[in-house]
Amino acid sequence: MTIDLKTIKHISKLSRISVDDAKADKLAVDLNSIFDFIEKLNELNTDNVEPLTSVAETTLKLRADEVKSKDIRDQILKNSPDENEDFFVVPRVVE
Repeated sequence: MTIDLKTIKHISKLSRISVDDAKADKLAVDLNSIFDFIEKLNELNTDNVEPLTSVAETTLKLRADEVKSKDIRDQILKNSPDENEDFFVVPRVVE
């Protein structure tokens, strides 16, 4: 795939950015080198390569779920700006 000046102008028009001819020429060279590199990567044989999720092979330490605070509902609802039995009542912000 080769990117020319016409393609750069078309892409810049679609993305609504202005690109002068000098920058367009440099962009064409840069994009062509990027596409060349991608083509080289496509030549690699990755049939027996496992997908990588992280470069550092670590496992997360798991912990048991423990309830540390019991029956604090009343303390939490005390912070509500308005009184209600079971819910936070706050002023309406969207009309």
